[in-house]
This record gives sequence, C-alpha cells and structure tokens, in this order.
Amino acid sequence: MTLTIAARAANLATLNTPLLVLLLPAGTDMPAGLKPLDKALGGTIGRSLRRGDFRGGRDETLHLGGGSRGPRRLLLVGYGSAPDRALALRRAATLAARQAHKSGVGTLSMYAGPVDSREAEAILVGAQLGCWEYLDLRTPPPETEQRAALGGATLIADNGKELADAVSAARALGAGYAVARRLAQMPGNVCTPDLLADTAREIGKRHTLKVTVLGRKEMEREKMGSFLCVAQGTAQDPKLVAMEYRRGPKTQQPIVLVGKGLCFDTGASRSNPRSAWSS
Repeated sequence: MTLTIAARAANLATLNTPLLVLLLPAGTDMPAGLKPLDKALGGTIGRSLRRGDFRGGRDETLHLGGGSRGPRRLLLVGYGSAPDRALALRRAATLAARQAHKSGVGTLSMYAGPVDSREAEAILVGAQLGCWEYLDLRTPPPETEQRAALGGATLIADNGKELADAVSAARALGAGYAVARRLAQMPGNVCTPDLLADTAREIGKRHTLKVTVLGRKEMEREKMGSFLCVAQGTAQDPKLVAMEYRRGPKTQQPIVLVGKGLCFDTGASRSNPRSAWSS
C-alpha cells in the first residue's frame, strides 16, 4: 500500500487526527509551537516534560491520550541532539510511522516545529520507510487480528504551502526505496536476473531513461570472464543492466552508481544471499 504524504499548516489544538506525532529534540523545554496544544490538553505535555517522563532522547517514545477535541492520541518521539537535524528527524519519523502502522490508526499527522525543505523531505521519507512491509508472499493474519494499514501522513508546518517541492521529492524517494526493498526481500527463485532486467526496463519506460541489458552472449563478446564464471552457479542467464539519465546540465560531470543484484548465494560473498537491488 502506498503512503499518501502531504504538508500543510494547521492549528494543532483543534487538529482532527487519529494520531499526532510530535518529533522533539533532547531537553525538557516546551517548544513554543506546542503551548496552545498543551493548554487544550490540560498541560499534559508540559507535565510529562517537567517530570522527566520524556526527555527527547534518540528513539525515546511516549504515548499520551488526547482531549475531547483535536488529536485523539499523541505520540512523542525524541530525536536527540544529533548535529544533522534532518537525518535525526528522518529516523524519528520512521520510528513513529512504524508504531502507527502497527497500531492501525490509518492516518497520522506529524509536527517538528519550524522545518526547512530538507528537513520536511527527510520527515516524509522517514514516514514512508517506517510503514513499508513486504507482504507479497506472507500469509495474512486472521481477519479478527487485522489492523488498518497506515495510508496517510501529513506534516504540519506553518510553511506547508512552500514545501510542495519537498513533498514531491519525498514521494519520489519513497517510491524508489519501495522498489529496492521489495526486490531485496524477494527469494532468489522469484527475483531472477530476468525480473531485475524487466524492472529496470519498466522504470526506464516510465521515466524516459535509456536502459541497456547485456545477456550471456553479449558478455562473452565483452570477455567478462569473472562475471560469467560466477554465473555458472545457476541455470538462470546473467544480466548486466545499465540505466542512463541524460537530462542533467550539459556542464555537469557524469555520476555513475554501480550495484550488484545478488539472486543466489555464490559462496564468495558474505553479503545477504537473498536477491538485492543496489544503485
């Protein structure tokens, strides 16, 4: 299931959401932007901070009940005092989305105070990472045990209208991560070299990329002996895939990313023997 993401401004005290996630740094000071919400909730956030029930350490969480109006539940998630706030926020948002996905809230809202485009993008990417699951080959639980998957995440920020590009970038990154993770989780008898090549062709078609796929004969002509030697361990024909994006600035130097799609255990690597998609 694809997570719908967005960014907008809203009044936290009256925000109608099943779950409001507050991403907070280390410390016990009440962020100014949370004071109206704290007042509407009878001071529960401030008391939790003053008592040390929540100190904002990395990966620290605290669940609080909501009020008669506004958010129905709150989840405080700490991101510590890391020097790179964007990366710390992404980690915290990942943790929050993972917990929300398990609890079956359906949708959530997140607040991290003032954020710039990079931080907003990081938060929304983290939300997508946190709720992702590989379900293709998993037997679903009994209907009585099923919970609603997390389907939507909204970043609440005063500059929400200015974050459209960040939301778009986060959406693209999340989709890329989803493709890579799905391929990485597939067993080798499903994620074959042919499937990797077909996936590259499909991506190339959608995004107008040049895709070149070399098979065994092409690699023999190129005298790729080491590659072909390893490929003797399976009846599946090996594939070498190149994807080219050529719409960057003419003055920009080429950027080359080299990855390995490991569809079976060669015995020569300590890496994960399951299929992998690297880029």
